[in-house]
Amino acid sequence: MTGRYLIFAACLLTAPELTADILVPVRTIRAKEIVSADDLVPKDVEIEGALSDVRDIVGQEARVALYAGRPVRPGDVGPPAIVSRNDLVTLVFLKGGLRIATEGRALGRGSEGEIIRAMNLSSRTTVSGRIQSDGSIEVQ
Repeated sequence: MTGRYLIFAACLLTAPELTADILVPVRTIRAKEIVSADDLVPKDVEIEGALSDVRDIVGQEARVALYAGRPVRPGDVGPPAIVSRNDLVTLVFLKGGLRIATEGRALGRGSEGEIIRAMNLSSRTTVSGRIQSDGSIEVQ
């Protein structure tokens, strides 16, 4: 058993230090701003969970304030919102061949695929639905 532990210890002592470039903002980016390539610089440091691929950040919307020099984590950015609170939206109900559409008002903000609440302007009832790529909301 001693030989096995010695080999393991020797590997730990000779293993190179692993670092990776992460991306950090060069300025404070406020929530709801779209991140551009000019907003980011690489930083040679290893931080667990920090984003390092520019494709994961550029074009995304900041969900929280991103501070200069601090790592960006996956939950800090997401797809840009296409529906904002109080926007007039089309509410769509689909079942089989039946399609009912009416006007509604968004009660939240979100991007494609997210579920938000909306108010049906005809009946004044609140419904929940998934945001579609065209900005309409498909209700259940």
